[in-house]
Amino acid sequence: MTEKVLDVKNLKIDFHTYAGDVKAIRNVSFHLNKGETLAIVGESGSGKSVTTRTIIGLLAKNAEIVGGEIDFHGKNLLATKEKDWRKIRGNEISMIFQDPMTSLDPTMKIGQQIAEPLIKHKGVSKKEAWKKALEMMKAVGIPDAEKRINQYPHQFSGGMRQRIVIAIALICEPEVLLADEPTTALDVTVQAEILDLMKDLQKKIGTSIIFITHDLGVVAGMADRVAVMYAGEILEYGSVDDIFYNPQHPYTWGLINSMPTLESEELESIPGTPPNLLDPPKGDPFAPRNKYAMKIDAERKPPFFKVSETHYAATWLLHPNAPKVVPPAEIRRRQKKFAEMKEK
Repeated sequence: MTEKVLDVKNLKIDFHTYAGDVKAIRNVSFHLNKGETLAIVGESGSGKSVTTRTIIGLLAKNAEIVGGEIDFHGKNLLATKEKDWRKIRGNEISMIFQDPMTSLDPTMKIGQQIAEPLIKHKGVSKKEAWKKALEMMKAVGIPDAEKRINQYPHQFSGGMRQRIVIAIALICEPEVLLADEPTTALDVTVQAEILDLMKDLQKKIGTSIIFITHDLGVVAGMADRVAVMYAGEILEYGSVDDIFYNPQHPYTWGLINSMPTLESEELESIPGTPPNLLDPPKGDPFAPRNKYAMKIDAERKPPFFKVSETHYAATWLLHPNAPKVVPPAEIRRRQKKFAEMKEK
């Protein structure tokens, strides 16, 4: 039996704005197993970052947690006071933010910033912490670490800064690492290096990772399981092979169809825009943009239908009485490959 490290149940979050209450997260549930990587994918504004910021207790002041719980070793993180958060944040649960330049202090030396979590959380002496910081800089692949430990953030390139942020996040060997699009601002070669680095360190430390991205190519090589998010809800989740080769929700079809592969002849975009969450739709939130939508999609929210032991999707197309639809050509090609993989 796989050990669950984190269990998010029926999470609901509203943001109070002048225009009204934005229902940003609507009934989101997922879990994270020990040592695995869960990727949360979806377009901008689907609620991915809000979900992870809730896990680490860094929500904006106008946010209100309306319901749900986040179970971490038997305690509900949503009921945690700020004083207790300081013991958890950066120690048991760490986060890598999207832009390394804004998450580093420009006035502090890099060595000091990497060593600080150890001094604060583990009570290590300054000398010992700096020694560990130097080891960590070498582990994340910063050349000439002895000299560079005394430098400031502006003296590093984007890729190197991202490595430093990873070093800060992992120095206390956290159980859960939240990575919020850690490679978005980097070029492709540096991106590959950073992802390899994260995988190596994950094996050494045994950390569980929640990886947020809208780049499906990154997910394929990085994740064990994938949750597809849209308009504050999870629409489909399963193993990497389930989502990439046997997707069931039309939104997942759209995401995969807009991703270039060696076989793809044309790329299709998803028409329309996400719904306004001041007044969220009653039924399937993707219905207005979905050419396969049925009348029921606008009226009733679909439950999760079981595709396999590991794979669930919330779409009425999986209902026994639903009409059979023909997915896009790229999806059919993948599903054929999935059937062949299963036979082997």
